[in-house]
Order: sequence, then structure tokens, then C-alpha cells
Amino acid sequence: MTSKAMWMVRAGEGGLLVDDFRAESIVGIGWVKLGDMTALVTRADFTRAVAQAYPNDKAGQKASAAGQTYRFVREIAVGDQVVSYDRGERVYLIGEVTGDYEWQPQPLADHPNLRRVRWLGQVGRDALSVAARNSLGAISTLFLVPAAVAAEIRALLAQGASGAPQAAPVVPAEADGETDELYKDVQSRGFEFIKDRINALDWSEMQELVAGLLRAMGYKTRISPSGSDRGKDIVASPDGLGFEDPRIVVEVKHRGAAMGSQDIRSFLGGRHDHDKGLYVSTGGFTRDARYEAERGRIPVTLMDLDDLVRSLLEHYEKLDVEMQRLVPLRKVYWPA
Repeated sequence: MTSKAMWMVRAGEGGLLVDDFRAESIVGIGWVKLGDMTALVTRADFTRAVAQAYPNDKAGQKASAAGQTYRFVREIAVGDQVVSYDRGERVYLIGEVTGDYEWQPQPLADHPNLRRVRWLGQVGRDALSVAARNSLGAISTLFLVPAAVAAEIRALLAQGASGAPQAAPVVPAEADGETDELYKDVQSRGFEFIKDRINALDWSEMQELVAGLLRAMGYKTRISPSGSDRGKDIVASPDGLGFEDPRIVVEVKHRGAAMGSQDIRSFLGGRHDHDKGLYVSTGGFTRDARYEAERGRIPVTLMDLDDLVRSLLEHYEKLDVEMQRLVPLRKVYWPA
């Protein structure tokens, strides 16, 4: 027999409505401006309704709202199971859907789109695998729980795994390894998103970012005026005038193509003997270009987009406020 679907339905911002969900035997979602959605049938109906009710939302927000409301009204079936998280107790409430969609401004004025449920029990978050906890941590208000995670929850529910947290829980080695892998995955995704954000800057913003990064490292910078720069976009030095060593001459190329050996030769050709070179290329460098830099008559560092992001992360907290606004980042803390 095929198991019914299991859906996560979040209990409002921060799970503040979970006690209401439990007491009233309901789950609910917001999107109040849509009103009663009983007459909406197709996905296109929901898309049009969201566009009319929330005209100022971004396209992605509209698509997400249309998808989630459609699923709540039309895809969730009587007999399906729902999950909602109680952050205070660190438990997931598990219930069975007992009724069709309803529009009821009471008892939850901000979440008037309701489904009646029969609560079956609860499963402690600490009893779940790391993979399951990660899956249930998605930010969407409503989503379909993966089949493997749903099976794990049902098995724990049958065992009565309330999962009351202990004062000092022992993390098994394999679970710790899973957490490490999850951290690496999140870190990798974050790194790529930062690259996307930087790559979307225009050339002048990129030049400003590189200059800001050098200032965060303790140098003073001068940016060349637009036009012919004679092979330099930025000069960085301790005094800001280029008289004190080290004098770092910087070229910034912000385009898709990789820089070749001739580009490096041209850059090196106009340098003084005591100069240091920094060549930034978001398009990367060819193998010949790297070879050319290694045998150049002055020290030159090649910085591709990955190198730029790593350096940015290392010095981000020392960046000018203007530069942080150019590439706004949030710090995420992770258990060591």
C-alpha cells in the first residue's frame, strides 16, 4: 500500500502559532490578500490571483506564493499527513488531514487559509537523522516532505520517539560526519552565490571593490580616472602616493574571457623595477598566462574570481561600509 503524502506546514514566523495549531486541530497559511481561494482551480488561476494581490512582489516571490497556495488548496488531500515544528519544545507535530480547504478568518486572522487535522503525536528533532533535520529546515512555508524523510518520521512516531533533549547529548561519530558534510555543502553553495553576486557587478563597481579590498588589507589606494590607464587601474601603497614600498599596481578585467599570456606581458611591460603587480580577472587566466606571470621580471599575483571571493571573505569585516553595501553578506554560525 502506497503511503500518503506528508507536508510541512510552518506555524507562522518562528513557529509562533504552533500552540494554536495544536489546540484548534488545524494548520494554516497566510497570503491574506488573496481572500477565499475556493474558486481558484488551476495553477494559472493562482498565478494570476497572486499577481493581482501582490503586484509589487518580485517575480520569484510571486511564483513561490502561487505554488505554495496551489498546493495547500488543491494538492493536499484528506488522509495526507502534515508536520509542523514547535521550536520551544524542539518537536515536530505529526497530524493527519481530515478536511478540505477552508477560508476562516477566525481563529487565526493572519493565517485564514485552513486545513483541519487530527494530531497523531510528535517526534523529537534530536531523534531525527542529520539529513532529515536538514530537509525539514527549508525556509518555505509549505513543502512536500521527501519520501525517505517521511518514512523516517513515521517509523519514529510508531516507536513513540518523543526525543526529549538531554542536557548534554552525545553526538554519534557518524552523525557528526553527516553534519560536517552538510556544512561543506552549505559553505560551497554560499561561496558560489557570492561569486554570482560579484560577477553581476559592473566594471566600475568591480574596480571599487578591489580597491576597497586593498584598503581593508592596510593600503591606501588611488584609482585611475576613466580612459587610458596605461596598464593600471589602481595603485596601492602605504602612503597612498606610490612613493613608499611596496607599490602595488593593479589591473582589473571584468569579463567572461580568460586573460592570455599577451595580456600579462602588456601589463608587465610598463612596470617599474620595484613595483609589485596584481592582475584581477573575473574571467580567469589561461595556463600560458600563469606561466608568463611566474617568469615575469617583477612579482605579480594573478587573482581570479575564486581568489577574489576568498580574499573578500578573509577581510570582509575590515571593508569600508560602502564596499560591504556593494556585496552585502551575512555571517552564519555553525556548531564546531
